[in-house]
Amino acid sequence: MKLVFTCEHGGNEIPKKYQVLFVNAIDALNSHRGIDYGSLDLFKFCKSLSDFSKSNTVSRLLIELNRSKHHPKLFSEFSATLNLETKDNLISVIYAPYRDKVEAEILKLIKTGEEVTHISFHSFTPVLNEKIRNSDIGILYDPFSNSEKLLSKKLKEYFQYELPDFNIRYNYPYLGTADGFTTYLRKKFPENYAGIELEINQKFIGIDNMFPPKLKSAIFNALLKLREVK
Repeated sequence: MKLVFTCEHGGNEIPKKYQVLFVNAIDALNSHRGIDYGSLDLFKFCKSLSDFSKSNTVSRLLIELNRSKHHPKLFSEFSATLNLETKDNLISVIYAPYRDKVEAEILKLIKTGEEVTHISFHSFTPVLNEKIRNSDIGILYDPFSNSEKLLSKKLKEYFQYELPDFNIRYNYPYLGTADGFTTYLRKKFPENYAGIELEINQKFIGIDNMFPPKLKSAIFNALLKLREVK
């Protein structure tokens, strides 16, 4: 098995030429809407396990790399008013290079006869719309994919071993089949590809906006075991 790690929402950076769009949106940029806090930190901690890795630090409030190109929320309310030429430029400069590079590397691995497991690192806000989300770790996958079902089951077992007191749930707080990068890649690679989105509850984030070392080590150990799955 070859592991590909990605992190689509690792930062809340806005390129200088677009910062005027966000002069009244600082709170949004610094909230869970602008960045998956801790996801880049965790991604970097675990990336040595991967055969290929790529991360993004431009805020999804400018352009959402985890949505299909024609998704209505590809651009947020802050960037939706941009003209078509500017939007196409954002797609060409930020969106396409990231996704195309990941897709090309997966294709390269599959062409050599490898099976690819793609782990996409995310985090989620513990409370949304005044509702507490009842999960510590979410494993998002396609329940119609036997390979993803098996990998998710093993991953949950490994997490539970490392973190016995954690509430680990499948396809929560989002569905693994919702529009996203892994969903797109499943269609591109119907064989020898498995895409798992890993969602960690931001309630564990410290004052440094990072996950605690023990949690990162536990996740690292679980992914190390996953790498050895045949």
